Amino acid sequence: MRRILVIGIGAGNPDYLTVQAIDALNRVDVFFIPDKGEEKSALRHLREEILARFIDKRAYETVGVDIPRRRAAGDDYRGSVDEWHAALTANYGNLFERHLTGDKVGGFLVWGDPMLYDSTLLLMERLDVEVEVIPGITAVQALAARHGIALNRIGEPVLLTTGRKAMLGLPDDMDSVILLDGEQAFAHVPGDYDIFWGAYLGTKEEILVSGRLADVKDEIVDKRAKARAANGWIMDTYLLRRRT
Repeated sequence: MRRILVIGIGAGNPDYLTVQAIDALNRVDVFFIPDKGEEKSALRHLREEILARFIDKRAYETVGVDIPRRRAAGDDYRGSVDEWHAALTANYGNLFERHLTGDKVGGFLVWGDPMLYDSTLLLMERLDVEVEVIPGITAVQALAARHGIALNRIGEPVLLTTGRKAMLGLPDDMDSVILLDGEQAFAHVPGDYDIFWGAYLGTKEEILVSGRLADVKDEIVDKRAKARAANGWIMDTYLLRRRT
């Protein structure tokens, strides 16, 4: 059975890699590097820089993986994701057949942590492979660290959810961390919140904004749009803390 290492590489700063992750990099023969087009080439280059920095005198191969665009979800979000996953699974299966010959070990470098809102493990479940997972520093951890705050209040829960879910409403009795928010749900959430927002966490492009949501949401929308236009991509997350 083919062996795959799924390695969390942190939220954008190569210094976030754990010793366990670095050890895992040095056990991989073939790395499968997602290619999401020229506009997101910086994400591919960062992965390549990580390999060059941390792999110690070991020959390895990199294989580019064309990532198809997911069709517009409309009212069928799950259906669009299932179709996308099926196409990715078929693609990975073909690449494994061609490149993981003999006892070669394959590897994926997952942004953040493979166990939090990432599809790689779900895709590997569809394939006849043995998977080892190495956790990484999440954007959630990096966000709290960069703002110098505790993620939770004393004895209180924190909800981790998506922008899509946040648009449907957030619970009144807990703070919420929002990930995968392409629609900027924070600009539409009713209620009185403080927001702790961060983009490109841990990188030289990092942007941090915090304050009362009503006072800073327009600033975040503006900075987010300008950063996306300048870089061709953006990864951001934020904590919404209900004011008391």
